[in-house]
Order: sequence, then C-alpha cells, then structure tokens
Amino acid sequence: MKRLAWLLVVPVFLSVAAAQISSSLNSPGNDLQGNDSQRNDSQKDGSQAGSSQDTSSQGTWRDADPGDRMFFPRDTFWGWAQLDLAPPHNEVDPNLCAGNAGQYGGVNAPCSLFARYILSGILEVRPFGRGPLRRFMVYGAPTFLFGKTIPKTLYTWSPDAIGIEHSWGVGVYIDKGFEFRVTQHFLFDRLGARDKNLGVADLGNNGPWGRYVTLGVRKTFGTRRW
Repeated sequence: MKRLAWLLVVPVFLSVAAAQISSSLNSPGNDLQGNDSQRNDSQKDGSQAGSSQDTSSQGTWRDADPGDRMFFPRDTFWGWAQLDLAPPHNEVDPNLCAGNAGQYGGVNAPCSLFARYILSGILEVRPFGRGPLRRFMVYGAPTFLFGKTIPKTLYTWSPDAIGIEHSWGVGVYIDKGFEFRVTQHFLFDRLGARDKNLGVADLGNNGPWGRYVTLGVRKTFGTRRW
C-alpha cells in the first residue's frame, strides 16, 4: 500500500509543479520588453497561443475550455486495441515453458504455453478536466495470449487462454511534449486450467519481463498522419 501511495502522490505533486512552471514560462510578464509596443503586443499574443496548445502524446496539448467539467471531461479516455496472429512456426514465446517442452510428453506434453493469438492494448484515463491536475493521467497496458502449441512438436489453431502480461502506471504532462511516467509491471497471470505447474518444462510465472517499477520521461515529436 505504501508503494501504491507513492506511485499516486509523486505524480500529483509533479503535475502541480509542472503547471506552475509552464504558467510562469508562458506568462506575458516574462516576455522581453522592447521599446516598440507593437512588438510587445505580438509577443503577448504568441505567449497566449503557446499556452493554449502544445505538443503531447495525442498530438496537441489543449488547455481547458470554459465548459469543460472538473471530473471526467469529454477527453477522459484515449487508447487503442490490437489483435495479432502468429503464423505456424512463429509462435510467441512468453517464457513460461522451456523450448524443449516437447521432450516431456510429445504432442501430449502439458506445457504448451506458446501463443498463436495476441490481444493487446493501452488505455489512458485523464479524469480531471481543469486546474493543475488536468496534466495527470492513469494508464494500463494489458496483453492477452491465446494458443496451444509446442515448438517442433505440436502446431494447432486452438484459442485456449494462456494468460495476461500487464502493467499500469501514472503520468504527468510537463511541457513541450515531455511526460513523466511511473510504470509498475506485474508477473504473468495464467488463466483457467493452465494456472498451475505444468511439469518439468514449466518455467514459472516470471514471463518475459518479470516484476519491476520504472521512472521514465517520454518525449513525443512529429505529426501523425492518422
């Protein structure tokens, strides 16, 4: 619980700090003062335009409109989902069974956790629509694996559930396309009848990445075509 509290509290403080810094940098009072009043006016207009839009992971950072709700505004949810098929002899290995699993039972070997299908996605939730917390978000990235194959031994099109490789985290938009992120990755969760030890070839639930927590900074750039 202490770790979970820190994962939430630190980004919240960072979102407040980032909002204050960005507001200070974009305020007209920090513009260079010249003798030409027209130049000052243009600098103020440019500062205001810069504060309303900026590059972010969704393409353009947008300041809150007067009609935006404080909680769960219209742009609360963003994400994507993807379905992949791995052709025979190209199955996905989530590091749950040894590569020589077929030696321990042939086509009937119990450890057949090599995936034919992958269902993955990302969901970002930005629950606050106004104030410094507008920069705060929570995100999750699950990957579901399905299949029943054994390298060099058994190749099927079975959609049997294998399990979930997943992570979640929190993020704070800083400025100029930079985001601060904290990510918690979990051990692999098996599903159904395969949520047990599957014999000698079973490698456990560490999966491809194991359990970890990372602190990171993401920089987005360019313009997406779609």
